[in-house]
Amino acid sequence: MEKEEKQHILQILKEAKSAIRQNNNVKLKELSNKTIHTASIEQDPNSIALAVIIYSLSKIIERKKFSYYKEWPDFYKTYIGSIDEAIKALQEDKEEKFKEKINEIIKKIGKLSGKFKKYIQDVFRKAKINKASRLYEHGISMEQTAKLLGITIWELAEYAGQTGISDVNLSVTLPIKQRIKYAEEMFK
Repeated sequence: MEKEEKQHILQILKEAKSAIRQNNNVKLKELSNKTIHTASIEQDPNSIALAVIIYSLSKIIERKKFSYYKEWPDFYKTYIGSIDEAIKALQEDKEEKFKEKINEIIKKIGKLSGKFKKYIQDVFRKAKINKASRLYEHGISMEQTAKLLGITIWELAEYAGQTGISDVNLSVTLPIKQRIKYAEEMFK
């Protein structure tokens, strides 16, 4: 991991931790979008996983009902602790440990129980599809995007169709006369 990328991820983690403590789901969504933008350039699975985790946490915090489950305090404590450990690993240049902590966060969902587990799994599944659509929006192919996030092409295509992402025509340019006019103005 390059120094600049490491600093970017470190900053995102610190801001995410602060936003989680403040129950600021809007800030978490913003951080997730920043992460997915970087992930679209690097196509780094860890950055993608981080974007999904942060977005999922934003949705969990947004839905206040999660805090009423008896598993919530342990879940919250575990996630904050894992984020702290991921931050520490990055600060100590222990990239493998950082990767472990990111994967550990996702694995901990499997240890939950009952309805709470089902709700959290559903949030994470939908977050993967949402972040996949953002990667696709950045120009990564549907097949590659689906593969990176562990979802099906059909799930991505359905979501992209609903959001209108697939309707964007990237090859549309300005009419020739307009382009000439802009060029002339630039060289005056």
